[in-house]
Amino acid sequence: MNELLFDTVEKESKVELPENLIFGRTFTTHMFEMNYDSAKGGWYSPRITKVSNINMSPAAMVLHYGQAIFEGLKAFNQVDGKVAIFRPDKNLERMNNSARRLCMPEFDTSEVMNALLELVKLEKDWIPPKPGHSLYIRPVMFSLDPFLGVRPSETYKLIILLSPVGPYYPEGFKPVPIMVTDKYVRAAAKGVGDCKCAGNYASSLLAQREAKQNGYSQVLWLDSIEQKYIEEVGTMNIFIQFKDEVATPRLTGSILPGVTRLSVLTILKDWGYNVNERDVAIEEVAEAYNNNNLVEIFGTGTAAVISSLSKLKYNDLLMNFNDEEAGELGKKLYAEITGIQYGRIEDRYNWLTFVK
Repeated sequence: MNELLFDTVEKESKVELPENLIFGRTFTTHMFEMNYDSAKGGWYSPRITKVSNINMSPAAMVLHYGQAIFEGLKAFNQVDGKVAIFRPDKNLERMNNSARRLCMPEFDTSEVMNALLELVKLEKDWIPPKPGHSLYIRPVMFSLDPFLGVRPSETYKLIILLSPVGPYYPEGFKPVPIMVTDKYVRAAAKGVGDCKCAGNYASSLLAQREAKQNGYSQVLWLDSIEQKYIEEVGTMNIFIQFKDEVATPRLTGSILPGVTRLSVLTILKDWGYNVNERDVAIEEVAEAYNNNNLVEIFGTGTAAVISSLSKLKYNDLLMNFNDEEAGELGKKLYAEITGIQYGRIEDRYNWLTFVK
């Protein structure tokens, strides 16, 4: 990659943020972008420039064959005034894994990391000073060849957008209702379920819509072969707390290896919990509930960090937890991770990368 360029970059004298931030609706003034062309030897022209619309051919391969991947991570104003990004190395590593699976070009993670830090440094005034607010970071890569034919593209664009966001739970950390679906599947074994690619999210929309029509926030996905084992909840990884164990589905290739999931596993082991990555059948969860052996269920992801379940509907069984209060373990994990992110708790795992 060539030297990072700055195209007419001017730092605003004062950033005016909306009073109520809606996730993903507000963007900062600048973005990072660079292009890839196999004929030119790879990635070239990395630059920070003002956010603008993209000019591309209506025959661009991304529109027809779906070579598109992305990531999501956050930067935080810490209590001591520093700006920190939570585990960006893991997100960039995962993006390269997605690129390999979709026959897209990998990038040098250290060079993109440096560009990301420069961009956040330039736009750090966009990080809202209010409690629970942060700067959402969205890297995205997509194919550009103007060609109607099924093959990997030879040209691509990588962009990093920044978006100031408010707390995921503006009225407090509340549990949400979820329903199990066996009508649809999120991903199949040996497919692209472990990649953060656009198609995975498009295919989840119908099930999500039907869940909301039935009064539930999201769906709990089962495996595609037997419709027996739990995989993910909505767009999050899932953890089940039994009385003697905390379990999460093992990574079989159809489950996204979440960064928050990885962090929760580390913390739980550090706290001395009996935590296991294994196959978890939905019938096991139902039986545990009926036998009073099920304590709590929660999802993990960048946007919400921890999302506790208030109830889980599985066929005719409605598993009720608490409509008002999140589970104790979920609350404890939420406090721990956000405490590290905002600098209220020591980062003993070296998960934070600071913007200097």
